[in-house]
Amino acid sequence: MGGVIETKQFRTSTIAAGRRHTVGLRSDGTVTAVGDNKYGQCNVSDWCDIVAVVAGNVHMATNTGNAHTVALQSNGTVIATGWNKHDQCNVSKWHDIVSVSAGWCRTVGVKSDGTVVAVGRNNEGECNVSSWHNIAAVTAGDWHTVGLKLDGTVTAVGNNKYNQCSVNEWSDILAVSAGYLHTVGLRLDGTVVAVGRNNEGECDVSGWCDIVAVAAGSYHTVGLKSDGTMVAVGSNKHHQCDVSGWHSIKAVAAGCAHTIGLKSDGTMVAVGDNDYGQCDVSGWSCIQQ
Repeated sequence: MGGVIETKQFRTSTIAAGRRHTVGLRSDGTVTAVGDNKYGQCNVSDWCDIVAVVAGNVHMATNTGNAHTVALQSNGTVIATGWNKHDQCNVSKWHDIVSVSAGWCRTVGVKSDGTVVAVGRNNEGECNVSSWHNIAAVTAGDWHTVGLKLDGTVTAVGNNKYNQCSVNEWSDILAVSAGYLHTVGLRLDGTVVAVGRNNEGECDVSGWCDIVAVAAGSYHTVGLKSDGTMVAVGSNKHHQCDVSGWHSIKAVAAGCAHTIGLKSDGTMVAVGDNDYGQCDVSGWSCIQQ
């Protein structure tokens, strides 16, 4: 989600899964999206010069269906569309941004100097990141925010009811992903660690190995192996963990209850909840790898 020592380089995410929508970054820097568009979160057809996309998520138990989509432009500025009740889309003044993440009701960005900015809901202190420094990447869950530092350690703020912020002892971390109430970390050696809510087994990743990317959904966790195959644990109510037959995968993303994968030929695969067409990506092509 790349090495830990990536300063002043864009950390790119070319596919993104929200609660009920899916976003893809094409190789020409334009963006496509499918799924629920109640709040305009899929209104991305006029975007260009994009280098990364992220989608705000919300767990299935919340019925509002709110979501937003955020994109990082090649000049280090940020654009956003969708639900903006908590000002989570107010990112037009941001600059020198190298990495972005979207959680429920907020957006977080890493600047080229390793500091972090955030807008949106802060009821749980999830936007209290102004003191962070030496950050390489961020990931936003529903009520907590996690930062990966340049030295491979991790920091977190926000709701910690299930110890999802108990990451201070982690080290040698290459990538992090925050779900609804859990946090997942990919180690440099290809193993995975997880903390937080584990009611559905979403943190049962201790046996994983040869992993090159991880993604945390609301109640499930997926891992991409070095051979392009997939593993998944957690809730499978909507078949969002049915990825064992996937191959030639280059990137993954996990939404509330669906999982998407980018194949080496630029096409997409998806499983899980499709009530709003968020898994209708089989016709996509030329998605940036």
